[in-house]
Amino acid sequence: MDGLDGIRETQELAALLEALKRRSRLSYQELGRRVFISSSTLHRYCNGKGLPTDYGLVVRIAKECGADADELNTLLRCWKAATGQERGQGPTREVGPTREAGPGQEQRPDAGRTPDFGLRRPMGVRFVLATVMALAVLCTAAGSAPYEVAPSAAVPVPAGSASWEQTPSPVDPELFGVTMNSFSGAMPSFRTGALRLWDSETRWAQLEPVRREYDWSTLDRLLDGAEREGLPTLFVFGGTPAWAAPGARKAAYPDGSRAAPPDDLDDWEALVRALVRHAGARIDAYELWVMANHEHHYNGSVDTLVEMTRRASRVIREADPDATVVCPSITELWTAEAHEYLLRFAESGGYQYCDAAGIKLYQRQFNDPPETMLEAVRDVDRTFQRAGYHLPLWSTGTTQTVTLNDPLEEERAANHAVRFYLTGLYARKRNLARMYFYAWGNGNIPVVLQAEGQPPTKAGLFVARLQQWLARAYLRSCGHGLQIALPENVWQCEFLIPDERGTLRTARIRWTHAGTADTRAGTGARSIEYLDNSGREVDHRDTVRVTERPVLIRYG
Repeated sequence: MDGLDGIRETQELAALLEALKRRSRLSYQELGRRVFISSSTLHRYCNGKGLPTDYGLVVRIAKECGADADELNTLLRCWKAATGQERGQGPTREVGPTREAGPGQEQRPDAGRTPDFGLRRPMGVRFVLATVMALAVLCTAAGSAPYEVAPSAAVPVPAGSASWEQTPSPVDPELFGVTMNSFSGAMPSFRTGALRLWDSETRWAQLEPVRREYDWSTLDRLLDGAEREGLPTLFVFGGTPAWAAPGARKAAYPDGSRAAPPDDLDDWEALVRALVRHAGARIDAYELWVMANHEHHYNGSVDTLVEMTRRASRVIREADPDATVVCPSITELWTAEAHEYLLRFAESGGYQYCDAAGIKLYQRQFNDPPETMLEAVRDVDRTFQRAGYHLPLWSTGTTQTVTLNDPLEEERAANHAVRFYLTGLYARKRNLARMYFYAWGNGNIPVVLQAEGQPPTKAGLFVARLQQWLARAYLRSCGHGLQIALPENVWQCEFLIPDERGTLRTARIRWTHAGTADTRAGTGARSIEYLDNSGREVDHRDTVRVTERPVLIRYG
């Protein structure tokens, strides 16, 4: 029961959906608009990286593509196989180390409908397997009981950390993004998955210093570097030129750019069109404005921002239908005002023009545990539910007031950098699809991955090691504390990772947000690996000391 059946069935459903879409000759954007989902979500369903949990959505997609009754029946059979459902029954769930939230614990409305790794078995066999697996869970829970817990009493358990499980889905390399604070064209020398251009001398005012006269030299250096490394690039709009809004307040940059929309939106549309034509396929995604609710970056009206979003989206989709359109990013998500702004933008129709929603995830204080970001993700999820939108979330940076020249101690910085991305994986259940660490190239921020011209820091090397662990991995579940029979300060995400023969095997990453805890390795454990490239063999009787530095336990 290594999950290969479920993955194969998901891929079969994806192939059918992709064939229907091709036959219809509809773009992902157009088909997504017709069935009320983003084009990127639709693309994941058609390439097997995502699985619709509602058959009604499958029907809507198929009907828009002209499917007949026989094709709908075939899709139903494939969907039931992929989700583990049978006629007249709910989803069949493989019992794993994490459970659905119990009474008094937070659970998303669709959690009970999202099946785990569905395997089709005859009724009698399923009953026997369920009994055996239930006993295994009891043994595993007992074997995972802590010997000793030593958390820091000064650091409470972060909010928003409900445990969850899902049909295994690929860990996309693009999750591991960085923002470029460089304009030289140099790229990170450690492994990373995606680039975001900001504070890279690519603001609007720098690209178009004079109306209709463009300077692409810096942008081209950066795009050429990204292309050499094969890294997808997110371009960020911001910094209106002085000539486009001469009477507006200056932004916080020395180039004279304005924190306002242009006086004439035709100038905005012309810039977007010129950029997309020049960059072509070298830019994979566009963030339509930076920190839209922060007056240092944008102080125009919400209605104007929605119109800018509408125009830019139309231009981008006409010129490059495969590009991802990311709505203007919202910052200060710890405040009620930020969520009110998000709602106003949604109610004005802004999110209908985008494939993803830009948000800024960061800790309240730069030295807080990264897991505290989950509270903001939970609140954003609730706000989007109120707004009636369900877009992938892209975390595209940090706060305007990032503390400079006040670094974290090296060991803590390295731990926080790795857990920044693990927190992003933990938030996958709330539709968080991509994380961009701020930043690469800058050596004067609290956590430095690599200052330009210098070797990677321990933080950068550890982030690279995390990506090596998760190459070709499938994420199955994430959980925390007593909800998964572990000490209250322990966090865990479970994956399926190919071994040296390509067979998917269970692996778990464990860490604490504060202090240490001793845990059992668990049934089937065979090795433990550390971020410094060391490791050792273990078995189910061994104790694993869990600290604020994540470790990987392999099973099989």
